[in-house]
Amino acid sequence: MPALIYWTIPVFLAFIALELAALAWRRRRGLETRGYERTDTAASLAMGVGNLVVTAGWKTVAVGLLFVVYEFRLFEISTTAWWAWALLIVGDDFCYYWFHRFSHRVRAGWAGHVNHHSSTYYNLSTALRQSWTSPLFKVWFYLPLAWLGFHPLMIVTAQAISLLYQFWIHTEAIGRLGPLEWVLNTPSHHRVHHGANDEYVDRNYGGILIVWDRLFGTFEPERAPARYGLRKTFDSRNPFRIAFHEWTDLLREARATPRWRDRLLLFAMPPGWRPHREDGSGGGRPLRGPLQNVASKGRP
Repeated sequence: MPALIYWTIPVFLAFIALELAALAWRRRRGLETRGYERTDTAASLAMGVGNLVVTAGWKTVAVGLLFVVYEFRLFEISTTAWWAWALLIVGDDFCYYWFHRFSHRVRAGWAGHVNHHSSTYYNLSTALRQSWTSPLFKVWFYLPLAWLGFHPLMIVTAQAISLLYQFWIHTEAIGRLGPLEWVLNTPSHHRVHHGANDEYVDRNYGGILIVWDRLFGTFEPERAPARYGLRKTFDSRNPFRIAFHEWTDLLREARATPRWRDRLLLFAMPPGWRPHREDGSGGGRPLRGPLQNVASKGRP
């Protein structure tokens, strides 16, 4: 998978140049757009490079786990038939939906994923603002594909295809796409996902397809302009701070929590969950969406 991503880096940069031109054209027509900011873009690119390093180091373990499960596969699935690849792309996207939903609705997952939502800008460089710790969680959601009989190298190729698809939807330069909006994840749908607006939080988790969100009740169409960024104030351009600030907050809260059970729940519950305290605060059912993520951002 990383090798495919490496080959596409020049394409990413070329599309960023095209987006800059398109945004300049929109500004000349009086259309509002945030565009790019130099230090924010540099931080996103640094996060992307860090993600490639982590992925390259972790891929041996991840692919090894897929091969272990593949030994117990239920079916012999062709590695060349078109229908096998079509089924795999759909299956991969289904797994991605649940991995992405986990990354927003479980505090440990959010600690890894929050950096992708930390920019107040929304452009193609934001797509490269990838996590340094989420890859540690990702493989577990794809093991069922290997168990069904999809070859591990097919699976990592499908993951790369999904990641490449999601690059182009991080833009304000493309409006709505008509009937395609019913099936595919589009820039309009993904702007909602990145929005910190109350109605946009924890919505539109799909990768290539938007049908899972429609089926599982997490779909929200784009109506009001999205407000990008986290619910808390966060404006660091330091890649290490971007990558680990939520982990730092989570570990600090865990150390300050007396009971071990509550410490573990801090990692497993949604981002806004807090244990009951003697003054009656915390605990209960988790708050919804970004309001729950006062230490983070909330759902997209």
